[in-house]
Amino acid sequence: MARTSDLIFPQPVFVPKIWGGRRLDTEFGYDLPAGPVGECWAISAHPHGDCVIDGGAYDGRRLSELWAEEPQLFGGASGDRFPLLIKILDVDDYLSVQVHPDDAYATEHEGGSLGKSECWYVLEADDDARIMIGQHAKDRDEFKGMVEKRRWDELLNEITINAGDFFNIVPGTVHAVRGALILEVQQSSDVTYRVYDFERLQDDGTSRELHLAQALDVIDFKAETITTGAITVPEVDGVTHLMDCRYFGVDRVRATAGSSVALALDKPFACVSVCAGAGTVSVSGDAPRDLRKGNHFIAPAGCTELSFTGEMMLIVSYPA
Repeated sequence: MARTSDLIFPQPVFVPKIWGGRRLDTEFGYDLPAGPVGECWAISAHPHGDCVIDGGAYDGRRLSELWAEEPQLFGGASGDRFPLLIKILDVDDYLSVQVHPDDAYATEHEGGSLGKSECWYVLEADDDARIMIGQHAKDRDEFKGMVEKRRWDELLNEITINAGDFFNIVPGTVHAVRGALILEVQQSSDVTYRVYDFERLQDDGTSRELHLAQALDVIDFKAETITTGAITVPEVDGVTHLMDCRYFGVDRVRATAGSSVALALDKPFACVSVCAGAGTVSVSGDAPRDLRKGNHFIAPAGCTELSFTGEMMLIVSYPA
């Protein structure tokens, strides 16, 4: 019989993207489809990529089914859908310059979708890796005019990035990135408004759709300029609390050889991604389970503490 403390391991879903590469294979050992693959949907119940559970009492069932039919696993968390989506992005070429809506706009204009609050933890960064985050126009008219005149260098706030950087990307933030592997935590939404796609053509010779009108509706023209992704909060007993927002919280956990890291869980459930290294996890004194880079799992409601040993870096996220 399944227990609400038994870890749940979804099978990732892989999404081809024009800007993707092959590092999800070379760095994580995933079995990818042919061509450039930009996204690993590691923990997802979204209709565009609904993960199948691998092993255990729920083997073969979809995560959306568990959310609907096994609420005890999620501690009575509210909402009509699994609220989070955990990805790894392989951004080989520039991600399109884009922006996401908030809940209110997405509900009204995107068929009841959630909005898209997200955050990025940079796992690896090329020497010339760059992020565009934020913009310099004072209002929608100035933004539209700068887009029409292709004044991208003046319009977009672009900075260098490094492995270990962290960015909270709230709805209304114009953003793009190049040359990085990124762990993304976001609301369970697939709504993106593209502003610019670098004049790229798809295999069939067409351009991807742009959404300037919607972008102008949702851009936050009063947002403060972001100048760095450097993490400044302290690490305490192997755990760094990266952020909280109204939708989720995120921690980084680092285990080192010869010691263990205990992570207390007081949320309905948690999503865990092994981003580097290998080791073990045990739940409330149970026998340890082996983990390696590229594993992702859900710690359901019965997990009150996770204990990690080995040499690992993990990102843990949970609903607010």
